[in-house]
Amino acid sequence: MELVVARVGRAHGLRGEVSLEARTDVPDERFAVGAVLRTDPADAGPLTVESARTHQGRWLVRFAEVADRTAAESLRGIELLVDVEDSVEEDAWYPHELQGLRAELGDGTVVGEVVGLEHLPAHDALVVREDGGARTLVPFVRPIVPVVDVPGGRVVLDPPGGLLARDQSADGDLGEPEA
Repeated sequence: MELVVARVGRAHGLRGEVSLEARTDVPDERFAVGAVLRTDPADAGPLTVESARTHQGRWLVRFAEVADRTAAESLRGIELLVDVEDSVEEDAWYPHELQGLRAELGDGTVVGEVVGLEHLPAHDALVVREDGGARTLVPFVRPIVPVVDVPGGRVVLDPPGGLLARDQSADGDLGEPEA
């Protein structure tokens, strides 16, 4: 299975370095000197890591195929890919493992289906297509998603009131009782 490990950001300096928006828990391995990364779109690569370092919390990488700033600028927005097996770590899932899981509440009420994973600045969010068709971002944190059961084909949600589109009444209120 292909996994996106980074998206190329803007060029850094004049010698062809680029910043990366890392999407991996093991950047030291993924961006090690000599690592060959496939690209999306495919015609932009493959790219071979020539040097890698962190600067102000961001990865800066130079690829052997990129000679200067102009070439580095042309890579902006390219996704870097690797092949991976399914995760064997507890509490660690790849997006392809989550996609298609049934989203349900603790009492078994089906809410919808997980259709993706968004990488947000604070934390990841599950993209849930609710049964009514609404697309809802659910913070992928243990208090809100206490159970991820990949073999069972489901995630259990414990959302705060108003998070899900189904919590909205026809007139836009949360459907909570009036005082």
